[in-house]
Amino acid sequence: MPKDKEKFQKDLLESIRQMKSGQAARVTRVEIPGAAEARACTGLSQTDFAGLLGVSKRTLQEWEQGRREPTGAARTLLRVAMAHPEVLLELR
Repeated sequence: MPKDKEKFQKDLLESIRQMKSGQAARVTRVEIPGAAEARACTGLSQTDFAGLLGVSKRTLQEWEQGRREPTGAARTLLRVAMAHPEVLLELR
């Protein structure tokens, strides 16, 4: 067996051992924007949630994708949606 292949196999087995023992070379954490988290709390579609907040679906998508940040009353409504989704759902 060629030396390169043997080295690859050895490195691969070592990587598997490290993963099983909980050692990680790097950890990736994905932060979920507040707008996406708030909508998830309500269980509504983007269209329905945007309508409830009084913004366009596109604006909500921009917030959820982190390209824009909600301001003013929209930010407050999102905090209410995360803390008490039932309140917003009653307004629906």
